[in-house]
Order: sequence, then C-alpha cells, then structure tokens
Amino acid sequence: MPGVAEAMQQNRQAADELCAAADGASEVWEFPRARGKWSPSQVVEHVTRALEQSTRELRGEQTLFPTFPSILQPVMRGLFFNWIVRRGSFPWGARTNKAMDPERGAATPVEARARMHEALHDMEQAVKTRPAGFGPVQSGAFGAVALPDYLTFQAIHTRHHTSQIPVAR
Repeated sequence: MPGVAEAMQQNRQAADELCAAADGASEVWEFPRARGKWSPSQVVEHVTRALEQSTRELRGEQTLFPTFPSILQPVMRGLFFNWIVRRGSFPWGARTNKAMDPERGAATPVEARARMHEALHDMEQAVKTRPAGFGPVQSGAFGAVALPDYLTFQAIHTRHHTSQIPVAR
C-alpha cells in the first residue's frame, strides 16, 4: 500500500495523463465517442467533480456521493472499494450517480485542465490540513477507509476515465 505522499503523486500523474488525453481530443471535445457515452469534455468534468466531492469528504463535509446505511458500508468496502484498490482498475460497466453525470463540461481542454488542477490542489490542501491527520476517511459509501487507499482509489478512477477519451489520429 502506498503512503499518502505517493498516493497524491499518483493523483497528480493521473490528472496530467487525463489532461494530455483531453488536449489530444480537442477536435472532438464536445462529441460523445458513441451513443450514450460521454464527450471528452464530460469525462473531464466528471473526474473533476469526483475530485471536488472527494475533497469535501476528506474535510468531513456533505457530498454528492451516494450514502449507504452503515450496515452496508463494510460490504460495499469489501466488494467494491477494496477490490478496486487491490486490482488497480474499475470494472467495466460501472455507473455513476446522477449528481456526478455531467450534461456538459468546460468549453475547452485548457479550461478543463485549469478546473482539474484547481480540484487537485484543493484535495492536496485538504489532505495536509486534515484534523484527524492521516487517520481513516469516513466515506458515506464505504465507511472508514485508510487515507492512502482513499487517494489511490481517486487515481484509479481518473485513469479509468482517461481510457475513455479518444486518441487523436
């Protein structure tokens, strides 16, 4: 399991990879790759929202993430969260909740990059100023999870969506 600093570095690298892919998709920026799929703009917006909401969760604030009854959180942690962190990837076909499903994103890849990096900076600040130090994060979906695992989950999520942006030809 990586430490907090390494997990934050994974998030920076994953965000840079996503933004590079977005830059390469500028010609199709607002066009979904297929019916029912997101455009590159929406993909980056979704990931940015996830980072913003994760930052809120790190701070102990209410989020737009689903909240499960406490009796289900260990099940969700074991079947979903821990599985993803161990495996290093999301299952194909996983769906998001409505609040995280963007109708549109930033107008340009440059604007999306700025939003993404602002969200990542805010997350780093939340990690540095956590009153509980490096104690567990209280997730409404998964219950108590180790901070490095929580951050690793975010990087895996970002990389999952990077693969959904079409490669420039």
